[in-house]
Amino acid sequence: MKGIRRVQLSHMVRATSAVFDEPNLVSAAGLVPVLALAESAGLAVLAQQQLTVPADKGANAGLKVALLVAGMVAGADSIDDMGLLRHGGMGRVFTAAYAPSTLGSFLRAFTFGHVRQLDAVAARFLAGLNGRTPILGSTSTDPASQVLVDVDDTIVEVHGYAKQGAGFGYSKVRGLNALLATVSTPQAAPVILASRLRKGSCGSPRGVKRLVADAAAQTRRLLPGSRPLVRMDSAFYGRGPVGAAITGGCDVSVTVRQDATVRAAITRIDDQAWIPIEYPDAVFDEPSGRWISRAEVAEIDFTAFAAQKPVEQVPGRLIVRRIPDLNAFPGQDGLFDSWRFHAFFTTSDPNWLDTVAADQIHRGHAIIEQVHADLKASALAHLPSGKFTANAAWLVLAVIAFNLTRAAATLTGSALRKATSGTIRRRLINVPARSATSARRLTLHLPLAWPWQQAWTQLFHRACGPP
Repeated sequence: MKGIRRVQLSHMVRATSAVFDEPNLVSAAGLVPVLALAESAGLAVLAQQQLTVPADKGANAGLKVALLVAGMVAGADSIDDMGLLRHGGMGRVFTAAYAPSTLGSFLRAFTFGHVRQLDAVAARFLAGLNGRTPILGSTSTDPASQVLVDVDDTIVEVHGYAKQGAGFGYSKVRGLNALLATVSTPQAAPVILASRLRKGSCGSPRGVKRLVADAAAQTRRLLPGSRPLVRMDSAFYGRGPVGAAITGGCDVSVTVRQDATVRAAITRIDDQAWIPIEYPDAVFDEPSGRWISRAEVAEIDFTAFAAQKPVEQVPGRLIVRRIPDLNAFPGQDGLFDSWRFHAFFTTSDPNWLDTVAADQIHRGHAIIEQVHADLKASALAHLPSGKFTANAAWLVLAVIAFNLTRAAATLTGSALRKATSGTIRRRLINVPARSATSARRLTLHLPLAWPWQQAWTQLFHRACGPP
């Protein structure tokens, strides 16, 4: 058709050939400042000190961990993908890149104890990143600067029959269950505090008490003086997780199951206590299959686990959101309003978070789903080994790579502060370059007019120092 311009190859390209023979090219030049940041935060040193993998497989454990993380930052989602660290000029930029088979053998040598040692590395490394980058934004102890800890699990789908621990869980998908705890502030996107890999068939609450305790302790180390709010859904409403959060110096905001005690509390709410609210954007309501833009909220004093011993009872507030039940009278108007109720329990101070604000903050718990999606679009697209502990180690390494990528983005300013890992890889990591040496100095020649040159240069200068 006339007037339509098409993207076409240059006539010169049609007459050329392609040959893999350039020894000085680097496909992911962004790994240079990112691994410099990882080195300054002590990743390799921490791994070398903490890991006790047998010497025949675990020699130079610090270097192997750093290489696995580097591959994940560049987009590797399987052990074979670690071969991207062994091409062109990578040997001039980085030293001793092991073969993928060697890194695979290293992971398969992990036991449960080694995975826990790697968890300790991840926790200390995050503290190192926090000391060198604004990964958590402001460290203000002002209550208005809320620190939010979110806990949730997700199923990582696997295929084949050789995966240890794989099974069908609550999602009816065959896979392994990854449990995560994240922390976020108003100034910063979520980073991952703690993680656990579990059997695919396990119930959601399994091991959550320990993970919440670890997440609370890590938050105290990262943001001393803060009072975090731990948000969870109804699968984690239990004495263990709630008690661990409170013992760890946190408040809780957790969805409750509508048992007889909760229903009785809802009926005691006075009709005049309901406060109308409108969502800035409509919310899709799955039970009714409709978009909801109107609701009402109210609260009542409530003691969680009241049937237990007094030491296990937790006083707080039951905040209830009700929305019109549009399916109560299909096709006709009812003689009276019919509502569906959603309730959550919180120990937050009502002088700090009133009913409406507490409801709004609790609904923000869905932010952890973005972290799940980010991981599954990155290193957690696959769990590459048939051995459960190797996959558990892979999850921890994916968490380290996620946090490292997030920290690197914060050094570029505000533009990429809350970008996904995929966006950060496209703009900062997977940048081609040609390496050249002159007077014992290595220079990376990057593409002319790279759209994100300023952000890349800012990252390079802050991570590596001025040229």
